[in-house]
Amino acid sequence: MADKTLRCGIVGSGFAARFHYEALQRVHSVKVLITGAWSPTREKLEQFTGPRNIRSFNSLEELIVQNDILHVCTPPSTHEGIVSDILANDRDVIVEKPFTGYFGDGTEDFNGDLFSRETGLKKTLDSIKRMLEAEKKSNGRIMYAENWIFAPAIIKEREILKKTRAQILWIHGEQSHSGSHSLSYGQWRYSGGGSMIGKGCHPLAAALYLKQVEGKVRFSKPVRPVSVSARTHAITRMPGFSDEGYLKTYYKDIEDFALMHVVFEDGTFADIFASDLVLGGVNNRLEINTTNHRTICNINPNNAMQTYTPDKNHFQDMYIVEKTETKEGWSSVSPDESWFTGYQHEMEAFYRSAAYNEPVESDSTLAADVIATIYSGYLSAEKKGTEMPVTLL
Repeated sequence: MADKTLRCGIVGSGFAARFHYEALQRVHSVKVLITGAWSPTREKLEQFTGPRNIRSFNSLEELIVQNDILHVCTPPSTHEGIVSDILANDRDVIVEKPFTGYFGDGTEDFNGDLFSRETGLKKTLDSIKRMLEAEKKSNGRIMYAENWIFAPAIIKEREILKKTRAQILWIHGEQSHSGSHSLSYGQWRYSGGGSMIGKGCHPLAAALYLKQVEGKVRFSKPVRPVSVSARTHAITRMPGFSDEGYLKTYYKDIEDFALMHVVFEDGTFADIFASDLVLGGVNNRLEINTTNHRTICNINPNNAMQTYTPDKNHFQDMYIVEKTETKEGWSSVSPDESWFTGYQHEMEAFYRSAAYNEPVESDSTLAADVIATIYSGYLSAEKKGTEMPVTLL
């Protein structure tokens, strides 16, 4: 029985706000009181709060002062300002990925194909520094909402690493599918980039996290990234691309494929693939090769359940799995998708950290390393794959 009650508020009213709300229903070690939400668009806010019978706050300030923990479920371009305001009020903040980034010069005609990646990296590092400084001055903590860290498969690999004291030699990570449904994702000024940041942030975070775990076990300090080589491509924007209607093609100025080769302080490495060019549903996968074991984490898809139908109409009203193009034939069903992808475990861990002062597994250091690596990756890609250093903050 939970013996502590924590009040929380949600900033935002879109997709992320919805799955945060659902995940909070499964937190059991703490009694969670969801007081309400705030979003700048009143109509969308009430569409979110009304069915859930929670309050629509009139301002962000009002939401902050009446809660212990705030969930930042807004576009990444808004994260820095909102997170800093929350920390200034000494509240804990759970912030969605991407943590922060470079979103242009503020003009509506900003083109993500044309700006200097060196400028983007500098501006991004400045943003990270300001957020970390705000945390240092606050009694609140940043909790980086990277659900891969809390996916059961990754949690189990963490246990294996701790008990075997294995050295990770190399990691292969991937997130890919046929493209995002969000129209804002296709514009750099909203998303801060394309597949490298939007998808690559997940397997990259898991790889960096497991090297942190290994380092703490073997050396009493995390092993962190030092350099990255990267390439990006915008295949669906090529003049010769043959569009058959299955892949998303509305991207304005972002890449739809990226790969990163990340080298760690100890000379080991991770290869990360991120793509909007893959049919057949979401592919969330991390393979860890070590000195005494090899682990393959299939977050999506997995074979926990498989079902077949000769006619997709039988499954018309049935949710099968995220982002498959058809329900006909064999499908790898996720019986509880949020469980496999770590959302409920993530919230449980964050609320335990807040209530009982437990360490934050997915913290601001991990968030900073992920974004610094990605934007160094964008600079590398601009230089056709030249190895670039990763600034550790």
